[in-house]
Amino acid sequence: MFESVGALTGSPWIYVVVAVSVVMDVFLPVLPSGVLVITAATAAAAGSTTVVAAGQVAHQVPDILALLACATTASVLGDFVAYRLAWRGGERLDRAIARSRRLTTAQERLGTALSRGGGILVVIARFAPAGRSVVSLGAGAAHRKVREFLPWSVLAGMAWAGYSVGLGYFGAQWLGASWLGAAVSLLALFAAGSLAALFVRRPVAATPATVTL
Repeated sequence: MFESVGALTGSPWIYVVVAVSVVMDVFLPVLPSGVLVITAATAAAAGSTTVVAAGQVAHQVPDILALLACATTASVLGDFVAYRLAWRGGERLDRAIARSRRLTTAQERLGTALSRGGGILVVIARFAPAGRSVVSLGAGAAHRKVREFLPWSVLAGMAWAGYSVGLGYFGAQWLGASWLGAAVSLLALFAAGSLAALFVRRPVAATPATVTL
């Protein structure tokens, strides 16, 4: 992974690769989008590559702020696409969700959280393996309103991108752009994912009926 991405870090195409990976991660959770973002951020911290456009000042590729914006935007876009597809999924998707205990539980918890005016579950699930997929599809299938889901998706994308980019960048700054810095950053990413997964999978507590928005 690191060697393959290293060949792209000197080109603006790194932003395209990151964006595609993060968008598609909602449909294919096995894609290592977090690892890719951390690797690109580590390369940004190394600061060894510049690109010079005609008549312009040299600039580093990847740029840390551009990488952060790219990862955040792609995360929100992927969430929204999954949400809209699930919204239009019809009875077939409803039956698929009904057969999945994980999807049903997440849908119940998400509905309760959003109806109470809080969607922190959306933010936490962004860090859990496949949690983003479950929450986005669950929100769409339940026909949650855009204003209930999208702001939390934006916050989740910002939190996840900021955390991932920060791990790669500051890990390289403190430990050097080496296997040690990358390993510590990846361990921190996986630790956050494990904690988020435990939270998302907690049983739904019985609560009185609430009025949805």
